[in-house]
Amino acid sequence: MTDNVRLGAGDAAPDFTLPTDTGESLSLKDLRGRKVVLYAYPAAMTPGCTKQACDFRDSLASLQAAGYEVVGISPDKPEKLAKFRERDAITFPLVSDVDKSVLTAYGAFGEKQLYGKTVTGVIRSTFVIDENGAIERALYNVKATGHVAKLRRDLGLD
Repeated sequence: MTDNVRLGAGDAAPDFTLPTDTGESLSLKDLRGRKVVLYAYPAAMTPGCTKQACDFRDSLASLQAAGYEVVGISPDKPEKLAKFRERDAITFPLVSDVDKSVLTAYGAFGEKQLYGKTVTGVIRSTFVIDENGAIERALYNVKATGHVAKLRRDLGLD
C-alpha cells in the first residue's frame, strides 16, 4: 500500500454516497453547482480533529458566503459522528466511511508517519472540489491547527 493514489488539480473527484452524522446519506453529486471543501480526519473527538472541526465550524459562514460547502469525512460510525456534532456544535455534515473505500479513492488512507513510525491510517487531507466535481486543490498531510486559516488565505478569503 505504499503507492497511495494522490489526486491533483483537474482530476475528477471520486463520487460517493455515505451515511452522515444525522443518519441520512450525502452524495457528492448532490453538491454539484457548489464548491466543496472535503476534509479527511482520523478520528472524531480527538484533540487535533476537534480543533480542526471547530476551526471549520468557526469559518463556515465566510466559506459559505464565498460559495463553499464543508464536509468532513472519517472512518467513524455515524453514531460517533452524531456525538461529535452535538458535543462541539458542528454545523456542517460529517460523513462516515467505515470501510475507508472513499478515503482510499482520495488517497487519504494509507501509510503515514506517526511519531516517527510508519503506520496505516487516515492521512489528514483537504480537497477543494469545483462546481463541476473536479479537484481544484488536493492538500495532503495538513496540520490540524492553523490549516483552516491557511486554506482561507489560499482561497483568497482573507
